[in-house]
Amino acid sequence: MDKEKKEQHNYAIILLLMLLAAISLLAIYAATDTWNYVILQTFWYFISIIVIFILMKFDAEVLWKIAPLTYLLGILCLIAVLFFGVTIGGAKRWLNFGIMNFQTSEVMKIAFILMLSRCVTQHNFKNIKRTIQSDLLLLLKIVAISIPPVVLVMLQPDLGTTIVFLAIISGITLLSGISWKILLPLFSTFVGIITTLFYLVLFNRPILYRFGFHSYQFDRVDVWLEPYKDISGDSYQTIQSMKAIGSGQITGKGLGISEVHVPENHTDFIFTAIGENFGFVGGGILLLIYFLLIYRLVVTCFLTKSEFYTYIVTGVLMLICFHIFENIGMTIGILPVTGIPLPFISYGGSSLLGNMAAVGLVLSMNKHNREYVFSTNHKKWHFLT
Repeated sequence: MDKEKKEQHNYAIILLLMLLAAISLLAIYAATDTWNYVILQTFWYFISIIVIFILMKFDAEVLWKIAPLTYLLGILCLIAVLFFGVTIGGAKRWLNFGIMNFQTSEVMKIAFILMLSRCVTQHNFKNIKRTIQSDLLLLLKIVAISIPPVVLVMLQPDLGTTIVFLAIISGITLLSGISWKILLPLFSTFVGIITTLFYLVLFNRPILYRFGFHSYQFDRVDVWLEPYKDISGDSYQTIQSMKAIGSGQITGKGLGISEVHVPENHTDFIFTAIGENFGFVGGGILLLIYFLLIYRLVVTCFLTKSEFYTYIVTGVLMLICFHIFENIGMTIGILPVTGIPLPFISYGGSSLLGNMAAVGLVLSMNKHNREYVFSTNHKKWHFLT
């Protein structure tokens, strides 16, 4: 990628982020009919832009060096929230900083992507001749790095974010070059576990209670499978969400005209406000912008000459794609409600900072795309050792 193409690529990503910011502010106003949340979201976008510009100064060597430090910081934040966190809705996921409740798992997502990318890159660099033994060792390293954040997030408890971590792990692991002789049995085992869990959820829940599962998690599955069973109870949010989106029809009712009450429709259920106010057209435009952003991320993944960068952008892709898929899926009733925000759109400083920081890493790649791994100059990739 020459300098001019890299600049054009970055400009395209920045333009898409600006469009998402505009949609976010419109949707938040439509959902709340007040400027308070719009002003606050604008403030967090401003802070996020500063974060992006800071990250764009970091090249691969800097990201490589800070990966263990950010990972340790993320772990400490997850531990701190268990002791000093604010409990909201039965979950302890936030640290109170006065002006905001900060969700520490957002920091951990970025730190985890960096650390996992460093781990896989370093292992592959030292094991050019791949064997089953070396691949098993790499898998053990991935598991060792993944267990602390996943367990700490589950203790909050936060099932949605736990699944996000699993999505990131899956994406980077599949791209890591581990033999299918290992991955296929592993995938089969995973499918077997999921099938068993689903069976137990439906027919034998007491066993799962012994392993730390909570009734609210099962309630969400019940709502997903039978949303009309208890319209005024646990299914209320899902039913109202589908009503709001459906009532928008093709072009929507217009900005600020929200006639269907949906709880949390400026945060996790922001897509309902878009569907009701701007209809199928508005939702389609948002999905198109998401598609273009994901396309640009994929292009970055294919064009980068650094293996380390490739794993980072893969993690970012999995992070954003899963958030979009799960959030929109739960608002239209095809997936269980997990409390995952819509990237760049939902109101909230924590999630916005996390997602913008993730994109900031990609913009940094385009700016500092040096051929570390494939260069014949050993000085360029000395930090991999």
